[in-house]
Amino acid sequence: MSVSPVQPDPSVIGGVPKAPFVLKPNLARLFNDRASRFEALAQGSHLAPYLKFLAGITRIQSELVSALPPPEPVPADRVERARANAMPPIDRAAMGGSPDCREVLQQFFEKAEALEKPAAAAEALAQVRTADEEMLTWMIGNVMADDLPVESLAHHLYVAAAMQIQAARLAAGLDGSRLVPIRVGVCPACGGRPVASMVIGFHGAEGARYASCSCCATMWNEVRVKCLACGSTKGIGYQAVETGDEEATVKAEVCDTCNSWMKILYQNKNPSLDVVADDVASLGLDLLMKDTEYKRAGFDPFLMGY
Repeated sequence: MSVSPVQPDPSVIGGVPKAPFVLKPNLARLFNDRASRFEALAQGSHLAPYLKFLAGITRIQSELVSALPPPEPVPADRVERARANAMPPIDRAAMGGSPDCREVLQQFFEKAEALEKPAAAAEALAQVRTADEEMLTWMIGNVMADDLPVESLAHHLYVAAAMQIQAARLAAGLDGSRLVPIRVGVCPACGGRPVASMVIGFHGAEGARYASCSCCATMWNEVRVKCLACGSTKGIGYQAVETGDEEATVKAEVCDTCNSWMKILYQNKNPSLDVVADDVASLGLDLLMKDTEYKRAGFDPFLMGY
């Protein structure tokens, strides 16, 4: 297999003028739909054991979102201060220490015990469950900084999954109309990095490109042909695993200005795509891009071990 260049479609540059800036996470569907997508992608995949494991992780996320009482909302005055100063209203540094969040962590770890998993993953979970306050705080800090130590990726996966629950719950409670752009590649709700971007087919935003936060699952509108790492609109190209045509639904958007790349998914061509599940399942694209001069800019704690 090889990587083949794909030319941008000039008819969609600029996106849809009236597309909303923010699409908040839909808690009723987010994790449930993602789990179903992981399960579908596992069928016949050489990554099946891992995809099924992540489906189980995501099912737990869905269960907890439904079962837990609503979190303490972000105060309105903080939202307005953040808006005035072009800052995200969710404080990532403080989120992990809240009683709400600690309850989510403990319930998630408890439910994860029942998952079928390899011995190494089971051992990692046992160590996370018995971690002292200092160690747990350190792991939460790493997840919130989008910087996971290579030697403990399995441990951090559990923490990241639990933190996604809390962050999505907080983001879902925000008034999307009060969120403002922060800077390129930064979530306007929590300040996180994007997993990837997605061209969507939702009513009212058909053909628009949205970046998707790796932490809180907020999606925000970005110009179609723009690097989400440095903001350049020059030297942007598209590469895909060679399929015999240019209809790939997952591509690498590459930037010659900063030598970075990030996946772009075309949900308008395949409505079943999920930004996280299909990021993991398209590992072949990551492996092919490793042989290029470009460095991955998207962050996905579920993919960091590969």
